[in-house]
Amino acid sequence: MSLWTRSRQLPDPDDAAVEEARKPDDGPSGHDPDEAGADPDETVADPGEAVADPGEAVADPDEAVAGGRRDRHPAVALVLAHGTTVPAALLVLFALLMPNEPARLTPGAFVRIPVEGLFGAAVLLVLRPRARRVAATAAGAVLGLVTVLKCLDMGFYSTLDRPFDLVFDWTLLDDAQSFLSDSVGRAGAIAAVIVLVLVVLALLALMAQAVVRLSDLLVRHRAVTTRSTLVLGTVWITCAALGLQIAGVPVASRTTARFLQNRALQVKESLDDKKAFAEESAVDAFRGTPADQLLTGLRGKDVIFTFIESYGRSAVQDPAMASQVGAVLADGTERLRAAGFSSRSAFLTSPTYGGGSWLAHSTFNSGLWIKNQQRYETLTSGDRLTLTGAFRRTGAWRTVGIMPGVTRSWPEGKFYGLDNVYDSRQLGYHGPKFSWSPVPDQYSLSAFERLEHGRKGRGPMMAEIILTSSHTPWAPIPRMTGWDEVGDGSVYDAVEEEGKDPKEVWKDSAQVRTEYRRSIEYSLSSLISYVEKYGNDNTVLVFLGDHQPVSTVTGGNLGRDVPIAIVAHDRSVLDRISGWGWQDGLKPGPKAPVWRMNTFRDRFLTAYGPGAGGPVPSPSPSPSPSPSTSSR
Repeated sequence: MSLWTRSRQLPDPDDAAVEEARKPDDGPSGHDPDEAGADPDETVADPGEAVADPGEAVADPDEAVAGGRRDRHPAVALVLAHGTTVPAALLVLFALLMPNEPARLTPGAFVRIPVEGLFGAAVLLVLRPRARRVAATAAGAVLGLVTVLKCLDMGFYSTLDRPFDLVFDWTLLDDAQSFLSDSVGRAGAIAAVIVLVLVVLALLALMAQAVVRLSDLLVRHRAVTTRSTLVLGTVWITCAALGLQIAGVPVASRTTARFLQNRALQVKESLDDKKAFAEESAVDAFRGTPADQLLTGLRGKDVIFTFIESYGRSAVQDPAMASQVGAVLADGTERLRAAGFSSRSAFLTSPTYGGGSWLAHSTFNSGLWIKNQQRYETLTSGDRLTLTGAFRRTGAWRTVGIMPGVTRSWPEGKFYGLDNVYDSRQLGYHGPKFSWSPVPDQYSLSAFERLEHGRKGRGPMMAEIILTSSHTPWAPIPRMTGWDEVGDGSVYDAVEEEGKDPKEVWKDSAQVRTEYRRSIEYSLSSLISYVEKYGNDNTVLVFLGDHQPVSTVTGGNLGRDVPIAIVAHDRSVLDRISGWGWQDGLKPGPKAPVWRMNTFRDRFLTAYGPGAGGPVPSPSPSPSPSPSTSSR
């Protein structure tokens, strides 16, 4: 007997003959179906019903055989019955009580009374046999889908600190597969996807069969089920009214009902977000600013905007890594000061967490809160003035992008106002790939120097550089080498072989945190060393993180803030932001100012415009946060 079989049994022919002989020719038999555990609706009181649904009259053959042997082997029959019923009940109970956040996945979450189970039992008891079986199958399939969605939420909370978005997040599954490929290899990633698909299909089938199995059991013991449902319903109402809890978790559970309600609300808000974003993006304080009034305070300077992948507040404040990363920043502050540079630092709050770097890049550049893929695609297909595009509009700078993480066509480069984009295929790199990162950071900076910054006779330039060596899975990590030894990247062959295997690193969260820290140290060291060696009197560097790393590193602490620093040789450049209240040095302290990332564009353009020192234009209105889709 299994979850796939019906629980009703056919009578043994011999037993049926003996029983028939004992019956009187006519008159009532005195037999009470409820007391015998049968379902009155399933007796042959309605011939049409019996003929119309053969499946209700004839059970699975295996059940028939088991039923015929029940009297001869009662112990075996009992074990087989319990062997299917108990797993079915546990599976359904687990699905109903399962939370969708890792932090709530505790034993106390499963010691509760699910109202959805009580309601479902009551409905199944009043349905006719055929309708009951259809309803049970459908309910099981839906419960299986809900379980899959809760698992997706678990994964998204672990990496992006938010639930899965049914409207916008399907494209991110491709990024998940890319991460798997970088972590366990292409073959391992394909095998994992196949196994995952099979598990999902098996879960849907098993959940449907489990609910059908339980529905048959409920009807077979209708009287007991009715009384139990009434008693448990009363207990549920009492616990809900009194707010009784176990280990901080309500005894009266509405986990699945609340999950579905929140998910429906999330879908509606996601669909409505397009209109809200259109209204938000229509507000642009700098849309009509003449070119000769943009960035007048930086004319003649080389301005470099640099994003360091996954460089978040945790890197500078988590006790497990702050001392080491802080030492790199403190040493860098002193080295740059010795070279004539000054620096200021603070924090920006990123719209994303654990991934989705492009959402942070576009938020920083556009002055809009780009929190999902729909907003990103709408933004990049429009004509919004970006921070980098403002430099191009002036005609006073050549604008370039160094994008080692781009491996395919990137039409968004035009939206960002970049005259030329160097992706991973155009940097001249002939070394090994370091997991996800196609090019080591030091090489990216060396290529920038060779291709653009170091060219003789050039005019002022603005560059946007993305440093990717601190991207997950943080193994293997490149190491610093002499700038004159970088060459075409072949020097990294030996470095890559010396590095750690990401499959081994990700077996231990402590190792993951250590390698993350080391990757940040490498990225910072590369950038500081570059400015120290190749910076000049006209160099202005703005570098920041795009988002916090995944919760494996952060533990879900310290929010979504990322460090940002401005470095300049000309002291007057930093004098223009003296009113910002930023702290001295490359490392912002715990009390450093915190701005939303979408406010930076307007503040920067104002500080370095002709009206410097005047009021900052009001930033674009920020959308209200979406309600939590977690369930309790």
